[in-house]
Amino acid sequence: MKILSRNKSKFSKVSCAVLFCFQIFTGNAVAQERPIYEREDIFHSVIGEQGMVATQEELATKAGLEVLKEGGNAVDAAVTIGFTLAVTLPRAGNLGGGGFMLIHLAETKETIAIDYREKAPLAATQDMFLAENGEVDPEKSRFSHLAVGVPGTVAGLAMVLEKYGTISLERALQPAIELAENGIIVTDDLRESLIFAQKIMAASPASMEIFYKEGGVPYEVGERLVQKDLAKSLRLIAKKGAAGFYEGEIGEAIASEMAANGGLITEKDLAKYEPVIREPIEGNYRGDQISSMPPPSSGGVHLIQMLNILEEFPINELGHNTAQTIHLMAETMKLAYADRSQYLGDPDFVDVPIDQLISETYADILRPKINTFVATPSSEIAPGNPYQVPESNETTHYSVIDKDGNAVANTYTLNFSYGTGITVPGTGILLNNEMDDFSAKPGVPNAFGLIGDSYNAIEPEKRMLSSRNVESCNKTLHFSL
Repeated sequence: MKILSRNKSKFSKVSCAVLFCFQIFTGNAVAQERPIYEREDIFHSVIGEQGMVATQEELATKAGLEVLKEGGNAVDAAVTIGFTLAVTLPRAGNLGGGGFMLIHLAETKETIAIDYREKAPLAATQDMFLAENGEVDPEKSRFSHLAVGVPGTVAGLAMVLEKYGTISLERALQPAIELAENGIIVTDDLRESLIFAQKIMAASPASMEIFYKEGGVPYEVGERLVQKDLAKSLRLIAKKGAAGFYEGEIGEAIASEMAANGGLITEKDLAKYEPVIREPIEGNYRGDQISSMPPPSSGGVHLIQMLNILEEFPINELGHNTAQTIHLMAETMKLAYADRSQYLGDPDFVDVPIDQLISETYADILRPKINTFVATPSSEIAPGNPYQVPESNETTHYSVIDKDGNAVANTYTLNFSYGTGITVPGTGILLNNEMDDFSAKPGVPNAFGLIGDSYNAIEPEKRMLSSRNVESCNKTLHFSL
């Protein structure tokens, strides 16, 4: 996730390479010195003067748009979207997961990073996913109750609405409650995702009861999927705020489900959870100012580190998606991922050398390692030494900008599509499997093929390093300051 500002521009533009739908209002183009796109471009940007919403799902986009039309700000719309996606995009939108949000406040020109990433339970141990033979058991780290991190989504969304929004939590939850109560029409996309996830969902009777018809038969396109239990949970949150999730009926249900199935999350874990406000990572690429999420997101550090390396290559002359450009990008990513394996983790637990990793001096040291004509095997690439420089389908993203220039970029997830596949009985809440993003054993890759070391080892109350930096880099919000 990143927010990018171009000072010379006089437009609001959302670039959504992989997002499903746009909705805008008062969308007249604004003349400017530098064209947004040329006639021969394959993809043309959509422009609006009064605000814009871009999400992966149409109903959520409409819900956010209505908030803007009513006079709400970008944060109001973003929180509304987040809760709505828990209903309309159940494989990634969530109450039982976590994520990251960047907020730009136009009046103060301040950009804020909100970390509502999941945390390891208090009872978590470094070797909790190892089998008797000392090897990692992927079933434990991905599909069991042990795989669930303490959820952060509800706390994060409620906090940002209270601090930076203008509408009530009850208003923000209204579309989600109505859609869960009355049902959503099953689309091709939703049907296919449920067919894909049926194997993991089969282990959870509560999931099968909600997301499939009797006998485990998938819903057909055009049929209505109703989520009464989720509507009940959303009403509790609307009435009691974040406490309605982390305490009381829902908190007790989550803790009970854990205790009955070998999970670790307790009512104490839920009560202790708090989101964190962090300083965003800042960088510059060919005149564009970049603000991105700091660790435990790995996207911000990687993004700026990679752009620093690529800045000295003639990407524009080589051309978009040419073999030479793709080669340079791939080789750059190898270097960044090697550093990720050793230096990135939860900054509340380890000292992450952010300034060194994103320094241009360090990029100058790494760049000569790239052979511009021959691919270097990943096995031959080791982490660099940033300390040598002097100090100087599974995840969804949405972007919102309002008429005043306030902007929000949000990425949140359950990790896998539908997370563990486990729904807490009586709540309609799907649970994440984010514990797999920890390094279960040094040198052993997680489900996304990412290798970690001691910086990302499992510790109680530690936030796991995010695996979603590549996806997030494709989702950019441009706006004028």
